[in-house]
Amino acid sequence: MTAIDACGVTDTGLTRQHNEDCFAIAEESGLFVVADGMGGHSHGEVASQLSIDSILDFVTRNGEVTPPFQLWDQDLLPHSNLLKGAILVAQKKVLRAIEGDLSLSGMGTTVVGLMVRDGFGAVAHVGDSRIYRARDDNFELLTQDHSWVNEQVMAGYLSDEQARTQPLRNVVSRALGGEAEVEVDIREVPVQLGDIFVLCSDGLTEMLRDEEILALLRQQPDLQAACQSLIDAANARGGADNITVVLVAIGPETE
Repeated sequence: MTAIDACGVTDTGLTRQHNEDCFAIAEESGLFVVADGMGGHSHGEVASQLSIDSILDFVTRNGEVTPPFQLWDQDLLPHSNLLKGAILVAQKKVLRAIEGDLSLSGMGTTVVGLMVRDGFGAVAHVGDSRIYRARDDNFELLTQDHSWVNEQVMAGYLSDEQARTQPLRNVVSRALGGEAEVEVDIREVPVQLGDIFVLCSDGLTEMLRDEEILALLRQQPDLQAACQSLIDAANARGGADNITVVLVAIGPETE
C-alpha cells in the first residue's frame, strides 16, 4: 500500500465576496478532489459542495467492488473507473438539484480528482481546475483545461502568453451542470516515492506561473506550509478569484 501525506487550503481571495471552491481529502480511499463552483451568489458553492459530497459518497460505498454504472472501460484500472463513475454520478446530482429548484439554474462546477492505488494515480477532470505532478525538478501539467482559451491555444490561434491575458480566459467549455451529458477526461500515471501532486482551482494558476508554483513547493518541504505559501503568493498578486490548493505527497510502500 502506498503511504500518502496530504493537506489542503482554500481561501476566498481578495476580490470575491464568498468562496465557491470546495475540496476533499480522503486518504483512506486514496482520493483527493477540488471543485470550483460557478453561478454567482451561493449557487456555485452549492454545485461544488454537492459534487464533492457525491463523489466521496460514491467512492466510499463502491470502493471495494465493481462500480454500478454502465460506462465501465476495460482499458482502465478499477480505481480509474471508480473515479470516473463518481464524477458522472455527481453530474447527475447537480442536474437533479437544478431541476428541483429553478433558482439554481445556471450553476455548475469544475472538478479535478486524483485517486492513488496500486502504484498508479487516476487523474480525472472536467473544466479548468488542474492537477500537476512535481517530480525532482520537473513540473508536469497532467490535465488540459476545458476552456475556450485553451482550445484556441491548442488550435494555434493564441500563444500561451496571449492566453494569460485574454478576456475570455475564464470561459469553460465543459463543467458539471452545464449540459445533460458530460465527458470526463481521465488518464493514468505511475506514482513513485517523492512525487508531489498539486490539485488547484484556477484562482492559483491565474496568479502564478508554473515555475513559481514549483519554486514555492521546493522552498517549503512541509506540506501545510507549502499550501499556505501558495495561497499567500496568489493573494499577493491580487487574489482575483477564490484559491484552493491540495497537495498530495507520495511516500514509501507499506505492508
